[in-house]
Amino acid sequence: MDKKSKEFLYEYLNNASPTGFESSGQQIWLDYIKPYISDQIVDVYGTAVGVINPKATYKVVIEAHADEISWFVNYITDDGYIYVRRNGGSDHQIAPSKRVNIHTERGVVKGVFGWPAIHVRDAAREEAPSLKNIFIDIGAANKKEVEDLGVHVGCVITFEDELMEMNKQWLVGRALDNRMGGFMIAEVARRLHENKKKLPYGLYVVNAVQEEIGLRGAEMISRRLKPDLAICTDVTHDTQSPMYNKRESGNLKAGNGPVVCYGPAVQNNVLKMVIETAQKRKIPFQRQAVSRSTGTDTDSFAYSAEGVASALISLPLKYMHTTVEMVHKDDVENVINLIYEFLLQLKPGHDFRYIK
Repeated sequence: MDKKSKEFLYEYLNNASPTGFESSGQQIWLDYIKPYISDQIVDVYGTAVGVINPKATYKVVIEAHADEISWFVNYITDDGYIYVRRNGGSDHQIAPSKRVNIHTERGVVKGVFGWPAIHVRDAAREEAPSLKNIFIDIGAANKKEVEDLGVHVGCVITFEDELMEMNKQWLVGRALDNRMGGFMIAEVARRLHENKKKLPYGLYVVNAVQEEIGLRGAEMISRRLKPDLAICTDVTHDTQSPMYNKRESGNLKAGNGPVVCYGPAVQNNVLKMVIETAQKRKIPFQRQAVSRSTGTDTDSFAYSAEGVASALISLPLKYMHTTVEMVHKDDVENVINLIYEFLLQLKPGHDFRYIK
């Protein structure tokens, strides 16, 4: 990671891009990738695509998703407190005492998830945090003061935690799921350009919106692009820290390399090519099995229209859907390298069908 890519990473990760409100982050991403592409596509809901060699008939997608989990203002009390509902899989248990940014048409309004002091709670009968009792305080005396600040039902809310580095090896912050993916596919495009690699097919670098509420951005853009092949990247759980069950979740460790996924949505011939690329280029990797679906945008691409040969390359991540998500820098580099090397060895027109 050089100075330019690091500056992009921090700007991109620290920007808020809640599900359904991704446009500011998408603009940052497009501005960075623009020198490395020939054309761009932005659909009506905000999915952004950088295109390399757009006239080619054989189309290959590399994809990540741009949105982050968040909250909506749902109810404002007469005395100025704000109750919320989820926008994506936001965790009610981590909310108390967190600082938040409420995004309004007038700009950001600061607030906090309040919580009563330990001194006044009865340990035998105290309630755990839930959507019924977590609330935001913005320092307003009543509902009118809240509304006068531009806050209303439907305003989206994000935690204010920003990216940091830890122990020289880790990146830590909110929304690494999955803006790290957006960073990695942008870096693939950059390396192709700077290394003067000419691809013999069309490459579509897709940063999709609305993954966190049902893979919706990928669903829309896959129908539009109709690619021949899709390589998606998202995060998956590091299972080494306390409270994970390896028998259920697998044995995956951040720092040990990208994770390749086995499951019905993953086309096995594509997966085989990914693994062979990793082995040939001596890129470490791990294996994961899923039941039914991957739970990522891979599913939307795989089952789009007549079907798209698809595979998933995941970045191991600790503490998913918290404000202290952690990834290992070596894994970030190895995911970028694996996608890059896969693209270089791919031949246009490759037929991945099982039976020909």
